Amino acid sequence: MRTLTSTVVAEGLTYGEGPRWHDGSLWFSDMHADAVRTLDADGVLGLGAHAHHPSGLGWTPDDDLLVTTLETPVLSRVTSGGSEEYCDLSGLGLSLNDMVATPDGRVYVDVYTERGGGAPRGGIALVTPDGEARMVASGLVTPNGMAVTPDETTLIAAETFGNKLHAWTIRADGTLGDQRVFADLGPRSPDGLCVDVEGGVWVGCFLSCEFLRVLEGGEITDRVATGESWAVAPALGGPDMRTLYLVINDTTFEGIATGDSRCRIEAVEVAVPGAGSP
Repeated sequence: MRTLTSTVVAEGLTYGEGPRWHDGSLWFSDMHADAVRTLDADGVLGLGAHAHHPSGLGWTPDDDLLVTTLETPVLSRVTSGGSEEYCDLSGLGLSLNDMVATPDGRVYVDVYTERGGGAPRGGIALVTPDGEARMVASGLVTPNGMAVTPDETTLIAAETFGNKLHAWTIRADGTLGDQRVFADLGPRSPDGLCVDVEGGVWVGCFLSCEFLRVLEGGEITDRVATGESWAVAPALGGPDMRTLYLVINDTTFEGIATGDSRCRIEAVEVAVPGAGSP
């Protein structure tokens, strides 16, 4: 296993989530600032959009920004005219978390169906280009980061408090089948993730404070430690797609709810380029 060392490229943020490389910049949610921010390849921060408590990010085929919001079951579209409802998933669950949008206009979204006193439980919903939503995976203990493999045949998702990465075959109609464990991470709790051109998955394991590159079957090839800070979510980007951007937060479970958190973005060059967004 290779150990890599990252450097800070942006700081002074609140709670970062949902990084995606899009249109030559890193886009990510700055949750408690109610903002979607951008970071260009030269390290300049910008404002991508105003959005209430944003989490997951994606884009429509027409390049409209899509945003999920924690604690609500509504997927929103943000344009120059403001934010509007794109799909109401209240018939499926209580809250959304992360998401991934594919080039053909399909969107896969985490849906929490049970909150209770412990870890949220739920599944994954498919939102079709015509705005219809249905559950396509269930029975997950806190579904979280998602990505689609380079050949667009497989969806990979983190089950945070199941300590696993799962994979599903994407059928022609966008539904999911053939669920299997991509990697059992043992005591580690996976959060956000992205994939590279070789099918390797970079995943943030927030409670163990490390980013890992994991192959199907569970082999860990690379590791980036984040000290005592939460390793939340990675994204591959840059001019040659070899820059691994790392969203790192200093907070607690209570701090996420109250806004007591600080975020920084770090970066490191890796050997295998990214597959796209994400």
